[in-house]
Amino acid sequence: MLLSLAIWMPVISGLFLLALGRDDQAKTVRWLALVAALASFLVTLPCIIGFDASTAAMQFVENVPWIERFNSNYHLGLDGISMWFVPLTAFITLIVVIAAWEVIDTRVNQYMGAFLILSGLMVGVFSALDGLLFYVFFEATLIPMYIIIGVWGGPRRVYAAFKFFLYTLAGSLLMLIALLYLYFQSGGSFDILAWHQLPLSLHAQALLFFAFFAAFSVKVPMWPVHTWLPDAHVEAPTGGSVVLAAIMLKLGAYGFVRFSLPIAPDASHHYAWFIIALSLIAVIYIGFVAMVQTDMKKLVAYSSIAHMGFCTLGFFIFDSMGMEGALVQMISHGFVSGAMFLGIGVLYDRVHSRDISAYGGVVNKMPWFATFAMLFAMANCGLPGTAGFIGEWMVILSSVGFNFWIGALAATALILGAAYTLWMYKRVYFGNVANHHVAELTDINAREFFMLALLAVAVLAMGLYPKPFTDVMQVSVGELLKHVAQSKL
Repeated sequence: MLLSLAIWMPVISGLFLLALGRDDQAKTVRWLALVAALASFLVTLPCIIGFDASTAAMQFVENVPWIERFNSNYHLGLDGISMWFVPLTAFITLIVVIAAWEVIDTRVNQYMGAFLILSGLMVGVFSALDGLLFYVFFEATLIPMYIIIGVWGGPRRVYAAFKFFLYTLAGSLLMLIALLYLYFQSGGSFDILAWHQLPLSLHAQALLFFAFFAAFSVKVPMWPVHTWLPDAHVEAPTGGSVVLAAIMLKLGAYGFVRFSLPIAPDASHHYAWFIIALSLIAVIYIGFVAMVQTDMKKLVAYSSIAHMGFCTLGFFIFDSMGMEGALVQMISHGFVSGAMFLGIGVLYDRVHSRDISAYGGVVNKMPWFATFAMLFAMANCGLPGTAGFIGEWMVILSSVGFNFWIGALAATALILGAAYTLWMYKRVYFGNVANHHVAELTDINAREFFMLALLAVAVLAMGLYPKPFTDVMQVSVGELLKHVAQSKL
């Protein structure tokens, strides 16, 4: 029941908030949303406390008939690969509710309700062990995010929402065909774990590999199907950008580990060069693209694409350190990117501009906020001692062992990341007060301090002591790599 609570508690709470329907109840809605988000997070803590890191078997399993005619079950479970993403999702949702407390003053119930529903659906993606159930959760996440961007977004919100929806939906249609093929090949079963054992030819695996690639590469997003992300981030409200970067991008990367690698292991080996090439392009080329951005949100959006390139690179090196590093990078990016977008949101709420040129000398008026922003900027650069360093370093080490030149190219991300992040920080925070908008700034209040402090603790704790994260995933990653290696032609 634990995973069902983690999924349906926020969904039902969100639906209840939608039913309230009036802005004169905004204060009540905010408190109800906070209680629901906090309760949903607390429900996920037993996943951490009660998880047995010594086994690769699925834990907290729930398996009951769902659509019996299609032999589809309501099958949930977590292993070392998926476990940390459940509490991460609930934690980020709690931060988003706190961040929107004073900022959102119209349709508050719909805003809070959409995020709570989205949170439950994303937990469902990470927990689903039935192919049809996974697809339902995977696609259903598009609906609340589409609404969040389209209703509370910027001037071009409708365009950005449509682009986000069409890109991700189009990619997923090929995945649906792949799921139906696996259903018939397995004798009428949607059991994902059973699909891992199917004896498929290289030709069949290749078709499945690219069908899954179409869905998951758009979601990550990988170059060249990344163009929807900067538009979505720029137009989305702050909370939408935080969830999009911190959690939703991880759904695509997680799909590679749960579907592509174990179901099509031979094809994964055969086409690894293709994924590695696209990942390096994302790491290097997109890093240069980020350097020329003048919009803070767009710069961090491109930064997210570059950082996610480390994840796909680490997966397809077929090394335990590389894969663990990629998973750690996914988790750390959730903290760091969420914090970066929240920081931009704090400035936008005061000045109503995301242009770097609209700022300068912010540290003179907001010293506490500038301190937090410096920590998160350093983490975005991959500074040792922060969460941003661990995953990237593990992937680079693994890449060097795989091929020196691939490792050397991947390592350029540390230089590029420092270049565009510190350039932005210097222009926005350092120097003299640039204009009257900056001169009128006031430092963060207690609510903003609290939410940034929570993320700062997470960034430092993970950076200084990553052992709890790597220990949990070590056995599951080892079993996955063993399965992929044994299946190699």
